[in-house]
Amino acid sequence: MMSGRLSGAQKAATLMLALGEEHAARIFSRLHEDEIRDVSAAMAQLGTVQANVVEELCREFAERLGAAGNLIGTFETTERMLLRTLSKDRVAQIMEEIRGPAGRTMWDKLGNVSEAVLANYLKNEYPQTVAVVLSKVRSDHAARVLALLPEGFAMEVVMRMLRMENVQKEALEGVERTLKMEFMSNLARSNRRDAHELMAEIFNNLDRQSETRILGALEERNRDAAEKIRSLMFTFDDLSRLDAAGVQAVLRGTPKEKLSLALKGASEQLREMFLRNMSDRAAKMLKDDMEGLGPVKLRDVDEAQAGIVAMAKDLAAQGQIALSDGRDEEMVY
Repeated sequence: MMSGRLSGAQKAATLMLALGEEHAARIFSRLHEDEIRDVSAAMAQLGTVQANVVEELCREFAERLGAAGNLIGTFETTERMLLRTLSKDRVAQIMEEIRGPAGRTMWDKLGNVSEAVLANYLKNEYPQTVAVVLSKVRSDHAARVLALLPEGFAMEVVMRMLRMENVQKEALEGVERTLKMEFMSNLARSNRRDAHELMAEIFNNLDRQSETRILGALEERNRDAAEKIRSLMFTFDDLSRLDAAGVQAVLRGTPKEKLSLALKGASEQLREMFLRNMSDRAAKMLKDDMEGLGPVKLRDVDEAQAGIVAMAKDLAAQGQIALSDGRDEEMVY
């Protein structure tokens, strides 16, 4: 690889590796977040850079480098260098963005990408490029992607796949490089979760006292943020918006002892809703169980309710029930 073929980000990444972790860490601390992301992505995918290229890029450091030999840029060296400057959570976020969906190779990664997302990207590529991609992923995944491509374009892809012989190594590497730098990077960025959604999920798992205390403190600091988080949270009381079929599904999946404990601390309205959706015999047994519990710890009630809410979210994700946000719209988890 000659230095003239390196992009600006790759040259910067090479220089960072040549300078070593201590000096590079100081430079990282002065870069903008987008610059850190671009240099990190280039560094992680750099591979081996020949010594003569390193010397060409680092003439001013030639004496210190001496016969340093080849440099190898990997995910591990990139992550270690970033950890000297950034927090673990921020480094994890950057590395996740660089790596993209889980998988050992690019083709493994593509197999974990939704066929709709992959088809939407590939429909703007050359048919020959798409033919190469579909020939490298699993046949079942390729079939689903092909079915989503525009009919005329799909036929162009099929004809090229039929005429395809062994793809030259250079061409294959070019396709992989494009997918890494463009598709996977953009996919990771688009999949980044909204901070308010993340906090709402964390708050959903807090006990009631901690939730009230922290949200109350947040309201004093940033009322808008607190209100947005509260609107995104789904609590046990929100189960009152389930239809009859949804309540039945939740009842089927909840152990009796957990249900009686959860309803022990529920509002009268929510308790009656569950009892109405049970047979007379089952409702009487549940009432007896709740009375037999006597005084219970609020922490135990919160834990039981959180378990039922988590199960309801799983059922919603599977399409078995619909969780409404109170505005006649379906909540997506």
